[in-house]
Amino acid sequence: MKKDECFFLGKIVKKYSFKGELLIKLDTDEPELFEDMDSVFIDLRNNLVPFFIESSQLHKSELLRIKFEDVDTEADADALMKSDLYLPLDFLPELEGNKFYFHEIIGFTVEDVNFGKVGIIQSINDSTAQALFEIDRDGIEILIPMNDEFISKVDKPNKTIFVETPEGLIDLYLEE
Repeated sequence: MKKDECFFLGKIVKKYSFKGELLIKLDTDEPELFEDMDSVFIDLRNNLVPFFIESSQLHKSELLRIKFEDVDTEADADALMKSDLYLPLDFLPELEGNKFYFHEIIGFTVEDVNFGKVGIIQSINDSTAQALFEIDRDGIEILIPMNDEFISKVDKPNKTIFVETPEGLIDLYLEE
């Protein structure tokens, strides 16, 4: 299993008991979806290693308390501290309507109601206060905020996102 076939689930943040239990900080708005997993991949020295789960339960809302098979001591748990956890992409629940995962819209075409075809989504920049579509229009990068008010429709079968951006926003990138 490669990282690009997986999504980041969370990080091991601390030990819970002397019997090898660990607390995972989940990177999700819906931690209850991940309460009954059978296994996860742990990133150990840039290799995704499968670990089977003996038991797990939510702990203080956003933490998941996990007991892995064959992790029975504090030393075993120490070896996994601060490691990242991943799951295969097909474990993600299907999103309905205009909701989408960032990875699933890479390569989608963006069309603006007023401007027309803008270009192809190359990536999502989520390092800013507001996530941005990074769109390639014949070698010119256009950034459009991923704002619910701008996104009018997500057409997954036709790989197109329809937006209605403020007048002049796209033109800013095209003026010489």
